[in-house]
Amino acid sequence: MTLDDLFRLQEVGDPQVSPDGQWVAYTLSTIDTAADKRLTDIWMVSWDGSQDIRLTYGVDTSANSPRWSPDGKYLSFESERPGKAKGTQLWVLDRRGGEARQLTDVKGNLSAYAWSPDGKKLLLTIRADDEADKKDDKDKKEEKPKPIVIDRYHFKQDVQGYLSGANRALLYLYDIDTRKLDKLTNDTLHDESNAVWSPDGSSITYVSNHDPDWDRTINSDVFVVPASPNSAPKKLTTFNGEDGGRLAWSPDSKWIAYGQGSDPKYMEYNLNQLAIVSADGTAPRILTAKLDRSISAPRFSPDGKTIVVLVEDDRSEYPLAVNVDDGAVRRLIQEPGVATAHNSADGHDALVWTTDAAPGEVFAFDDGKLRQLTTHNKALLAQLKLGASRDLNATGKDGTEVHGLLTLPPDAESGKKYPMLLRIHGGPNSQDAHSFSTERQLFAARGYAVLNVNYRGSGGRGKTYSQAIFADWGNHEVADLLACVDEAVKEGFADPDRLGVGGWSYGGILTDYTIASSTRFKAAISGAGMGNPISFYGVDQYIHQYDNELQPPWKSPETYIKLGYPLYHADRIHTPTLFMGGDKDFNVPLVGGEQMYQALRSLSVPTELIIYPGQFHGFTRPSFIRDRYDRYFNWYDKWVLGKTPPPPPPAPSPTKTS
Repeated sequence: MTLDDLFRLQEVGDPQVSPDGQWVAYTLSTIDTAADKRLTDIWMVSWDGSQDIRLTYGVDTSANSPRWSPDGKYLSFESERPGKAKGTQLWVLDRRGGEARQLTDVKGNLSAYAWSPDGKKLLLTIRADDEADKKDDKDKKEEKPKPIVIDRYHFKQDVQGYLSGANRALLYLYDIDTRKLDKLTNDTLHDESNAVWSPDGSSITYVSNHDPDWDRTINSDVFVVPASPNSAPKKLTTFNGEDGGRLAWSPDSKWIAYGQGSDPKYMEYNLNQLAIVSADGTAPRILTAKLDRSISAPRFSPDGKTIVVLVEDDRSEYPLAVNVDDGAVRRLIQEPGVATAHNSADGHDALVWTTDAAPGEVFAFDDGKLRQLTTHNKALLAQLKLGASRDLNATGKDGTEVHGLLTLPPDAESGKKYPMLLRIHGGPNSQDAHSFSTERQLFAARGYAVLNVNYRGSGGRGKTYSQAIFADWGNHEVADLLACVDEAVKEGFADPDRLGVGGWSYGGILTDYTIASSTRFKAAISGAGMGNPISFYGVDQYIHQYDNELQPPWKSPETYIKLGYPLYHADRIHTPTLFMGGDKDFNVPLVGGEQMYQALRSLSVPTELIIYPGQFHGFTRPSFIRDRYDRYFNWYDKWVLGKTPPPPPPAPSPTKTS
């Protein structure tokens, strides 16, 4: 696999089964390298897999969020394509044929929608534009910049930037025939999200935080409201933490399924339990208290007796059936893999399913078996020789069992030791799983073994395992990472004299901790990381975590000093390290990499700092993604393998300007 192959991969998502169960609409994202952007279009595949039809043809704009009308005659989607109103609007395709027509012309930021059961109305989630957003491009260019006035506790968020506006995301009813827009609830002070119609059309459930000082808490709750304008909502849950996620109604419109989170102080190590609450306010009931795994995306079975959820479990994520009466669980897919999305209608279930050897495609889930419906990446995969991934387990010095994945180069020889890269996932509450990883395959194709470790703090191993690093970053994680490296060396896969390490986000943070704890790695790459949390207080988007997990600096300065050991003990670092980040990143701001770069430069340790203009925490510009991989390859090849890096590209020739 090469970088050119990376940009030929197509990303399948958001499957939506038609009401009659005969079609599955879905999104397909591709990369336009000439335009240097990603575009998404809507497709649909027949249930028997015989027909796969492209429905939209975006050139400059994408189409997202396909949804069927209740009678199955229409397919709607979100798009910013030119029309009667600016910004994201809803468009609709008639299944009998013809061009898509614009369905809404609302003002503000439209972020979600749903058809009413009778197909006559739409439930819209809209945040009104702030004054600065209302001006057209010409006005914005001519207008002098104004100060940004901040008066919120949580005032920064990646991609969104500074949170200075007072407008909230609110729910509206949109009459399709009259185009009349009405506010659903009588509340305008709190964000309203994740709204779902009841099957009988009489009510709507949604998620909101109504705490008096809501900006300081994560105490979301489930609400229900009559499906008519200006109605008074009723709060159904009382847990002092996150109640919400994707909501689901029972077929008889009596029960609502949702996810109940962990104690708020463990927000970054959250484990969602499946819960149900009656629409009339009967006390909620936890169904998966004994599961000790995080669930998401609940869906009631047609008979209402079971709820199917997606479960994150030790290197896989699969659908699980939960009995409503007694909470008994049944795993529905046994083989390793990851379900990234799930949808059902008329007794038909569709998944996007991915494995180590194949990117996600739409699958039907029939009689307990997966049946592939789409094959967008089949031709590309037929041309590629991939590295095989296997489970790797280790036991740390304190007896902790740690699970990881090891990917070897294509055509790996038995008994041969390979240069190995320890690539650390972010989160930390996520996991490396048996899903297709372009990073693993790109490194494997260049002759590296790739080790991914689900260190303590990761998801998929239960509450105790995830919360073990609470206010103690870099300690248990580094021990777990090194234990798996030792195991890979012991089993004869890795050459102990040719090891590299790296990661992005919390993976970058752990890279800094690891090279401050061990000198065994020949090279490191720290992307969007940091080595000194005191410098991030009030600078990134995690103010709730600092105040609740670490405590404010004036209350617990010793905690920040302890967690800042990569910077305070930078003189222990001798590993050549490449630091990277986007200059618009408010998740893990660039200052974290800048500080560590400056420290190593001051200590004369080989280092570079790469800054990507206009990029947030997750990169979106394909040319920058390619550049980042090129720099990964060159840095590891130089310091791990001892290869001479290629010369930099020539500077562009000067051009005349008028």
